[in-house]
Amino acid sequence: MTYIAKKCGVCFEPPSIILIYTEASKDKTRQRIMPVRNFSMFSDCSMAAEQLKNNSRHKAYLEGVSLCQLQKLYSLLRGHLRGESLAESLEKFRQEKNIDPEEDMNKLDDRELDKRKRIMDELFEKNRKKKDDPDFIYDIEVEFPKDEQLESCSWDVESGEEI
Repeated sequence: MTYIAKKCGVCFEPPSIILIYTEASKDKTRQRIMPVRNFSMFSDCSMAAEQLKNNSRHKAYLEGVSLCQLQKLYSLLRGHLRGESLAESLEKFRQEKNIDPEEDMNKLDDRELDKRKRIMDELFEKNRKKKDDPDFIYDIEVEFPKDEQLESCSWDVESGEEI
């Protein structure tokens, strides 16, 4: 049987993920409550979301739900366990998904760096123009104005030192 996910949400008491879905063969709307067990304020949301999505009992129901949405729901649940309000948890999730261009990524540990790279890859894929897109143009030529004064950069200026 195939299930079509309509809505997905989180319940704080008792901690659970709630899915509103319909079966492909029927028009009846149903609700599935998936309890969240062994999850604390220190748990990894992405790992918990992957485990739920790959759980044999819930796998067929969660095919239409993205992993990112499940991570967000687990993040909201973790924020609730930490005593944060819903607005604070949502803001914290948005900050985790955004990349600060001024941040020095050389100072990040491997795990945080991989997280930032995944976010950049997702953003690239979302904004990428594919051949099948209606506004795709194969060869774009752009002429830049030559009247403006070019800015010089310190790394661009040749120094007296030879390498």
